[in-house]
Amino acid sequence: MPVIAPAAESEGLGLERSAAFRCIRLSVHSSLQAVGLTATVSTRLARHGISANLLTGAYHDRLLVPEGDAQRALRVHEERSSEAGE
Repeated sequence: MPVIAPAAESEGLGLERSAAFRCIRLSVHSSLQAVGLTATVSTRLARHGISANLLTGAYHDRLLVPEGDAQRALRVHEERSSEAGE
């Protein structure tokens, strides 16, 4: 079973860590009925060579990106937010 937890907590429980990721919360208020948000975000990151796992919720979505790509992913997201006027 996959577990998403801070490194210190998972290490304290003796769980192996497969990779290090950073979590970015999307600033847009989302809805489970909205179509296209996940595709838009993942396509934009892919164009910049950034892989991501999206965690979607009822009101906010989060991106898990490789630790080494976190700053770049944040810049890509911030550029998109300013273009959209968010």
